[in-house]
Amino acid sequence: MRSVQAIDEQVLTFEDPDGLDIELIAATNDSRSGWENGDVPAEHAIRGFHSATASIGNIAPTKTNAHGNYGFFEIGTADDRIRLATGNGQPGAIIDLISPATALPGSMGVGVVHHIAWRAADASQQKEMRGQLLHDGQNVTPVLDRNYFQSIYFREPGGVLFEIATDPPGFAIDETPENLGESLKLPDWLETRREEIESHLPKIKTK
Repeated sequence: MRSVQAIDEQVLTFEDPDGLDIELIAATNDSRSGWENGDVPAEHAIRGFHSATASIGNIAPTKTNAHGNYGFFEIGTADDRIRLATGNGQPGAIIDLISPATALPGSMGVGVVHHIAWRAADASQQKEMRGQLLHDGQNVTPVLDRNYFQSIYFREPGGVLFEIATDPPGFAIDETPENLGESLKLPDWLETRREEIESHLPKIKTK
């Protein structure tokens, strides 16, 4: 366990089966409800994503861009960590920037986070965000249809890939909320490879 005293939280750090670093953070200002359908009491249960951590060689351009163009503000520092937030500044709207001496350019593979996603309320807000990014000189993708949401992507100055995804239409368009996660959903272009894909996935017990 480590304690980031300047940010006032305790953290349990561990690796998932693929070697990805995961942190369980004891947040004191999280207004979201805990998960109620598990073995852990709701008051102690996971409430959702707390934050993402970006390891960047030179933090300064990323911090400047986040302040000036993305609407982030600084809410804490500790050791080599700078914490930025957007919106209400609570868990779920936070990104930590760290600059370890061993920071190296990322490469794709098992145990690597591909991108960090941020929310847009709807297509209209996403369009407005995309327009502002283009105005600021960002190389932004066209709007991409992801079936459950629409996405745009761009790289911030430190090289981290950011996504802005819409809330609608949501995950209940092809299954009921009560049955979410009980079956593997694939995009049309991967449906022909279903048997192959399922053969490589770990078995998950849903009930």
